[in-house]
Amino acid sequence: MRLEGRVWKEQGFWLVEIPILDAMTQGYTRREALEMAGDLVETLADADGFRAYAEHIEGQRIEIGSNDSRRLVALVLRRQRESHGLSLAEVAHRLRAKSRNTYARYEQGRSAPTIEKLADLLHAVSDRDVVIRQSES
Repeated sequence: MRLEGRVWKEQGFWLVEIPILDAMTQGYTRREALEMAGDLVETLADADGFRAYAEHIEGQRIEIGSNDSRRLVALVLRRQRESHGLSLAEVAHRLRAKSRNTYARYEQGRSAPTIEKLADLLHAVSDRDVVIRQSES
């Protein structure tokens, strides 16, 4: 799994934005800003052995990848749930799950959702439809 973001220069700094994580960072150079983006995602994930990286694709477009897609999915779900002010129980209710642990397994990185299930989970935490594209690699 890879997350989309963008990088651009403004007032002498290179800025990186990762909208789905509601996160931004900066650097003096584009390379430094991309390194900072990887560090930011690692810090947010707060998981032993988790590594993230940012790659410039073209123009302002970047992608964030990692060595552990479960942890990356878990981070996205947690950040989206928190940014929308929802509890685990509220998300479980939206999913019509029998227990909040059903959803929590995904947010803790213990279960890996299918692409279809991930779309359902993101809809439940953000209350909007999310388009997920499967990468070639």
